[in-house]
Amino acid sequence: MASARGSAYSSGRPAQRPAVVVTRPSGQSAALLALLARAGFEPIEFPLIDIGPVADVAPLRAALDELYAPVELGFALVVFVSPNAIDHAFTALSSAWPSHVAIGVVGPGSVAALARQGVAPPAYTIVSPAAGATVTETPTDPRYDSEALYAAIEAHFGPDGLKDKRVLIVRGDGGREWLADALSAAGAKVEKVAAYRRIVPEPSMRDWERIHALLAGVPHAWLLTSSEGVRNLEELAREHLTVDETLTLKAAPLVSPHPRIAEAARQAGFDRITVSGAGDERIVQALTGIFAAATEATEATEDTAKQQEPDAQVAKAQEHGYKASTAAPFSQSSQTNQESAPTGSRPASTPAHQPAQSRMTDSIDSSKTAPQSTTSTPPPASIPPNTPFTPYESQPKQRGGGAGTALLWLVLLIVVVVAGVGGFMLNRKFDQRDAQFAQRLQANDTQTDALRAQADQAASSVQALNTQIIQFQGKLTDAQAQSQALQQQYQDLASNRDDWTLAEVEQILSSASQQLQLTGNVQLALFALQSADTRLAATTGPQIVTIRKAIAQDMEKLRATPSTDLTGLAIKLDTAIDQIDSLPLAGEAPIAQPTAHADTPRDTASIAAATGQPYWKVWLQQLASGIGQQLSSLVTVRRIDNADAMLASPDQGYFVRENVKLRLLSARLSLLSRSEPSLKSDLHAADTALGRYFDQSSGKVKAVRTLLQQVDQASLAVTVPDLNASLAAVHQFKRGG
Repeated sequence: MASARGSAYSSGRPAQRPAVVVTRPSGQSAALLALLARAGFEPIEFPLIDIGPVADVAPLRAALDELYAPVELGFALVVFVSPNAIDHAFTALSSAWPSHVAIGVVGPGSVAALARQGVAPPAYTIVSPAAGATVTETPTDPRYDSEALYAAIEAHFGPDGLKDKRVLIVRGDGGREWLADALSAAGAKVEKVAAYRRIVPEPSMRDWERIHALLAGVPHAWLLTSSEGVRNLEELAREHLTVDETLTLKAAPLVSPHPRIAEAARQAGFDRITVSGAGDERIVQALTGIFAAATEATEATEDTAKQQEPDAQVAKAQEHGYKASTAAPFSQSSQTNQESAPTGSRPASTPAHQPAQSRMTDSIDSSKTAPQSTTSTPPPASIPPNTPFTPYESQPKQRGGGAGTALLWLVLLIVVVVAGVGGFMLNRKFDQRDAQFAQRLQANDTQTDALRAQADQAASSVQALNTQIIQFQGKLTDAQAQSQALQQQYQDLASNRDDWTLAEVEQILSSASQQLQLTGNVQLALFALQSADTRLAATTGPQIVTIRKAIAQDMEKLRATPSTDLTGLAIKLDTAIDQIDSLPLAGEAPIAQPTAHADTPRDTASIAAATGQPYWKVWLQQLASGIGQQLSSLVTVRRIDNADAMLASPDQGYFVRENVKLRLLSARLSLLSRSEPSLKSDLHAADTALGRYFDQSSGKVKAVRTLLQQVDQASLAVTVPDLNASLAAVHQFKRGG
């Protein structure tokens, strides 16, 4: 990739615009893309995270409705973890944001998102570490993270400013718990609600084609703005990229706005990471610096290569000159040996030997590789000058100098022979040294090839090891992600189990309260409270204990409530209703057939003796009494005070009975619904009808009226307690209070 990057730049200017892969969610990078285009980059959108609404928006709306509660009961601070949380929360907001609720955000992007919603200082209180930050600051000053936001919150509210106050954190599904834990440790009552969820996107084939083209050698850089995006990129790379492309990807420049994201990228295997700091301007500055440094490095490499090229040519020429100078003495020596015989009046080898010897010596001194021969030819200055050669006809005149000339020729011959032998030996030594050098060069070449093969094998091993390391890191990341997912699922299951139990208890209490108010059945409500307490016994927690205490208090109130036997009273009314059809009306009472009878005659004499009256007088009294008894047994007299009873015809008697039964049925319903006035009214109306139209001498009529009087006297008004304490405790727990 370095070669591709180097070829992309020449003369200090890129041959093509460098590409920047922007991995933010789709539709959230318009301003950054415009800045990159103006800075001379080619922006490429490759989203690694998609943002979607939560499946159930009811908890978010319920939490936002608490914003409009009184100041002492509502939220003192609402923290938005990202611009996405702001956008989704304000979509679910029912009305304008209350000015008395402070807002906490992490970075300038969230401040801009609030401004788009019409929430900005000084009308609203916004706490953020971005206050006063500019793009000219260093990438890490100020910090835009949870730690910096907590410091800003503490500076705004004071160390104990949020103690015992409610704080709402609006975030995505999951996320860091550091800020929530820190606020809880400071004494705040922290509640969390999800406003959006993160989705792993599936890039299209066209997007992957562009990525393959970039990894083939186009100069580019990656922008990763979240740790989850780093994990998603690594997962997608394992599925869609080859090993070489993955290595190229890990070697490409990478820009992240926060050190935590950079650490996640470093653990994933990226080795060229730049932390730019928050803000689109800082990101563009970091990318500009990266490619400017790459341009300078490329120019320096090209200049060094140009400077080293003449030196290489000179070295090559010197190498060829060495070979020529080494071969020259051998040819000169051969020529000297061939010309060593005398010709004419003086030896021809003397002038030819001198330059050969000097060239040979220079060659040996320059190469410094072969030692000089132990046999050397004396310099020409030590040889005496030759005498002139004379023709044969003058020899007799010079016979005395012939011996000297012969000696001279002998010395010259010896010198030539010695020089030839020395040159031959020296040439042979040079040949031997050349053979040794050739063997050494061949051995060096063989060793170099072996070392190169070992280096290639080591490079292959290192590449395979890097691939295995990358795979192990991917597996480790997958294991960590699975562990986090399992932990999140366990927390969700535990939370859902508590929520289900609480929802079931709430339903039981609500039904029991309604039944208690409608029917006044204290025993049924008491059974419902006992069932709810049994279900809550399997769940632990301080707030669960509070709910159980409230349920225990309601149970004590129900046990202390005086009970009325509504069932027994209803049975009495049912008995009275069943007997109405058999009750006789006043005009339908049966009259017995009169039968004359007299008393048994008594002893008149005994009575007269006992009373002292005359016999005849006692007899006359008995006779008159018997006649009167017989006459009275023939006549029956009844008293009817209401004339309406005598005027009712037999057909009208049916309607009289039905009206009485309807009154008693209405009284029964009033009794079950605990409506005391309606019950009294219906009972009195039924009793009045029984006294007016029915035979008062009948035992059945008297029995029915007695039942109505018992019901009237027993149906005393009893105040039924409510279950508001238990229901209020459950609602408080669901709100997180």
